[in-house]
Amino acid sequence: VEVVVVEVAVMVPVVEVVDVMEVVVSVVDVVLVVLVVLVSVMVVVLEVVVVSVVVVVSVVVMVAVVEVLVLVVAVAVPVEVAVVEVVKVTVVEVVLVALVVMVSVVVLVV
Repeated sequence: VEVVVVEVAVMVPVVEVVDVMEVVVSVVDVVLVVLVVLVSVMVVVLEVVVVSVVVVVSVVVMVAVVEVLVLVVAVAVPVEVAVVEVVKVTVVEVVLVALVVMVSVVVLVV
C-alpha cells in the first residue's frame, strides 16, 4: 500500500505541471496570433492613412497651382477668351495626368 501511495504522490504533481504547461502554451499561441493580427491591421491602417494624406495634400496643391495659373493668366493676358480657354484645357490635362500618376503610385505603394 505504501508503494502505491508514493507512486500516486509522484504522479499527481507531474500531471499538474504538464496541464499547466499545456495551458500556458495555448495562451501564448493565442496571444501571438492576436499580436500578429493587430500588427497587420496597424500596418494596413498606417498605409491607408499615409495614402489618404498624400492624396489630400497633392489635390490641395494641384488646386492651388491651378488657381494661381488662372490668376496669372487673367492678369497677364488682356482677357483674350481664346487664350484663357487654351490655358484652361492644358491645366485640366496636366491635372488629369497628375491624378493618373498619383493613382498609379498609390497602387504601387499599396
